[in-house]
Amino acid sequence: MAVIDAEAHSFDFHVPIVVVGAGACGLTAALAARDCGADVLIIERDSTPLGTTGMSTGLIPAAGTAEQAERGIDDSPAQFAADIMAKAQGGADREVVDCLAQESADTVQWLRDKHGIPLTLLDGFVYPGHSVMRMYGTPHRTGGELIASLQSAAVDAGADLLTQATVCDLFVDASQRVRGVAVERPDGARELIGCDALILACCGFAGNSELVRRYIPEIADGVFHGHPGNKGEAILWGESLGAKLADMDAYQGHGGLAAGHGIPILWPLIMEGGFQVNRQGERFSDESKGYSEQAVKVLAQEDGIAYSVFDERLYQLMVQFSDFQDALEAGAILRGDTVAELATNMKVPVAALEATFASERACKKGEATCPFGRDFAGKPALQAPLYAARVTGALFHTQGGLEVDAQARVLHADGRPFANLYAGGGAARGVSGAGASGYIAGNGLLTATGLGKIAGRVAGASVVGDAAP
Repeated sequence: MAVIDAEAHSFDFHVPIVVVGAGACGLTAALAARDCGADVLIIERDSTPLGTTGMSTGLIPAAGTAEQAERGIDDSPAQFAADIMAKAQGGADREVVDCLAQESADTVQWLRDKHGIPLTLLDGFVYPGHSVMRMYGTPHRTGGELIASLQSAAVDAGADLLTQATVCDLFVDASQRVRGVAVERPDGARELIGCDALILACCGFAGNSELVRRYIPEIADGVFHGHPGNKGEAILWGESLGAKLADMDAYQGHGGLAAGHGIPILWPLIMEGGFQVNRQGERFSDESKGYSEQAVKVLAQEDGIAYSVFDERLYQLMVQFSDFQDALEAGAILRGDTVAELATNMKVPVAALEATFASERACKKGEATCPFGRDFAGKPALQAPLYAARVTGALFHTQGGLEVDAQARVLHADGRPFANLYAGGGAARGVSGAGASGYIAGNGLLTATGLGKIAGRVAGASVVGDAAP
């Protein structure tokens, strides 16, 4: 993974725009560039596009949409931006946050109405950090379904997709303009591809244990539940080019990965009244603050294990998610008709779990205050039959990366934009600020689709000679 002087090299062929990575960011960028009339080549290391998006629920946040208005949900880009900044404790780039929040409704409408991506508003609960319901997803709420839709749309739009091809080197001239890339095939063959603009959509570095230990040591011992291709190539190229890196300790963790099964037990069951206990049958935190920061709290428990506890009402809420259905099929969900039976099946002390349930009921009735500061107001006490899932803390993907501006242009260390280098998704600095606590649901796909769209439009306009739309 080198940056090579372009002057002494010629290319096998030339494409106006090269996109590295066929996840949500890369496919969205290709759609936007094709809308401008630019020819695009997407280069993907895998045989089938998947990426981090394919392992997610595929939910994209959008504010001020027609569907929200129809349902009486009062929302706006300004409110969305305020939610993002509040969760990030003011640590995100305000210009990029405002831009992405302002573009969010257009992004969802454009993907759905122009390119046929079947996105609908998810209702029934609000994710941590969001003040209202604003999450959009495909019918089965899976990232794989979203990727398949985006890939079909990109191919239909005329984008070229080259799979089983790994971009290993960048060619850059004396002015630091990217002139092309080197691609390596599984059989070792190399091709040199020239370009007028390069969009880095190759995600972050969560799959690179050395970089994780360097930048995010607190989660280095957590389970990595992400795409193995997240090796940090964009970060390494950026370092070689003198690009600015930011928020390198930021990441999305998850405090609910089914231990031994690798299936996320999603957070709606927590937000709607479920809770977590450790091996002693005791709660240990305010779980409602967010699933990302919960990862290290779970890892701090004995053997890095906790249990997400819920009831039939929450069970029925969760069956709409394919991940939960997978967890059921895998035998990851324990059941009990009483607290004592559930405790026995969980192998935790019965008396301790009964005391925890009693405390939970008292908090929900307003007769006691949660010792961890959680507000249980409006949430009914759990009722039998009862359920639990044995979980651990995990690293899903990183949120730090190349600093970009509101046009998705990668920035030099001194703040100047590179002439023709763009980044989005996990390759770019996210909007979560530092650490894990600033991540709110959808931040990953907000920057993937939002910056991807912007990068594609700006790059597309540059190569066809028009102003960006």
